[in-house]
Amino acid sequence: MKVLACDGIHEDGLALFRDAGWDVVVSDPIKEPAALAAALKGVDAILVRSATKVPAEALADAGQLRVIGRAGAGVDTIDVDAATERGIAVMNAPDGNTLAAAEHAISLLFALARHIPRADAGMKAGEWPKAGLTGFELEGKRLGVIGLGRIGGTVARKAQGIGMEVAAHDPFLPASAAGKGSVPLKTLDELLAWADVVTLHIPRTKETTNLLSETSMRTMKKGAYLINAARGGLVDEAALLTLIEEGHIAGAALDTFVTEPLPADSALRANPKLILTPHLGASTSEAQQAVSTILARQIIDFVATGAVAGCVNLPPLTAEAAREVGPWMPLMSSLGRLAARLVPAPTRLEITYAGRTEALDTRPLSRLLVAALLGTASGRVTPVNALQEAAARGLVVSETLGGDGDGFDRLLKLRVVGENRTREIEATLHRGPRVVRLDGVEIEFDPQAHVLLLRNEDRPGMIGVVGSTLGAAGVNIVNFALGAAGDGQARAAITVDRPVNDEQLAALRATPGILSLAQV
Repeated sequence: MKVLACDGIHEDGLALFRDAGWDVVVSDPIKEPAALAAALKGVDAILVRSATKVPAEALADAGQLRVIGRAGAGVDTIDVDAATERGIAVMNAPDGNTLAAAEHAISLLFALARHIPRADAGMKAGEWPKAGLTGFELEGKRLGVIGLGRIGGTVARKAQGIGMEVAAHDPFLPASAAGKGSVPLKTLDELLAWADVVTLHIPRTKETTNLLSETSMRTMKKGAYLINAARGGLVDEAALLTLIEEGHIAGAALDTFVTEPLPADSALRANPKLILTPHLGASTSEAQQAVSTILARQIIDFVATGAVAGCVNLPPLTAEAAREVGPWMPLMSSLGRLAARLVPAPTRLEITYAGRTEALDTRPLSRLLVAALLGTASGRVTPVNALQEAAARGLVVSETLGGDGDGFDRLLKLRVVGENRTREIEATLHRGPRVVRLDGVEIEFDPQAHVLLLRNEDRPGMIGVVGSTLGAAGVNIVNFALGAAGDGQARAAITVDRPVNDEQLAALRATPGILSLAQV
């Protein structure tokens, strides 16, 4: 077996591979996809940190590659979907660098409060730069934490320890979770208007990119400070500079950037009210040793025994169970994502495996479903920790085996309950993975496809109007499943050949007779 270790993976982890008989090849960061594709030939596993990105094109011919290991938590530099399509496991070590990342955020907090970098630079330049560097005390100040996962929770605890008042925003926690811990939850607008300092601890996803836009940052308290030691792209960097220059934001500390390494001519470098560090959040010897050894053990066990742990795209699974549950796994992931769109902050998930279930090990399937439900937006949940994360977020998960399959060999029934809504989904593998009922209405569609879920008045002409609108936008309808709800309304699942953009969705929603429309 051969492992390619890029980006300075700690020697302790590499030693474990050598002890297991693996051939270890050490490389500097590989920045070009074509070069990475060439380096992956004949490789069984690759280990990366942040510098080497793993896009789909680098995996196209990686026929021998079985595992991509991220020596850290975030996998946004890896095309997980492309890896999954090719049967490549993606593993990470999210617990190994929690303390290092949290402590770096706290160090940036202190540096902002006392202007430490500017003072140090002035002293080394032969100056006595005391004037203009009056700082502020942290005790009694308000810290707003965006993202209350492992790292955000640790930052909150440490900030409370130095006497700060702490509140948080986490869009993936239901409102009922507020008050269950020691950190109160607020909406994003409430938090930004309340905090003296805002710190980010969320992954970068489609939903969180530019979460702090110019509009949202203008709702921050005048004179507030901002810290981003999470992921580049969460903050609109140009807008941040504008607001600092205007004096609306007093200063910021950034450890991560949209483009890394940060270009030499970046305007960020010239602003004296910005503290910049080169993505040092996980750069402690303890963290690097921990993530390398955790990852090495996971990969060695996976290849040797088929055991799965620490995977972001596979549930814990034994080799014996894989043959039985394997066909269900893509369906569970797509249903979890569907449920997350239907009920964004669920409080209860009821899973029923009906029909013939005696030979089906449902545990990895339920974990995969819960991970997809919680992790679609946050990116922080894997099947390994899905149930623990569900409990921490106030999501009650129940599972029932057996019961009437309603004519199907096996029928999966989901009931997803949120603060203000309840949705029901029924799905099967019969004739391919498909949903067969939604909220009790018989509608068939493939949840892995591009689907528009429509609720409309049950009257003539609606199908034609929707079809004409999509056709005029150049969107091809692959399948149109319609069911009457019996309450004067109809439900439809419209499978299309590509995602529908926001402008086209807005046009459909404005159509008379359309009551609601969601893209999943």
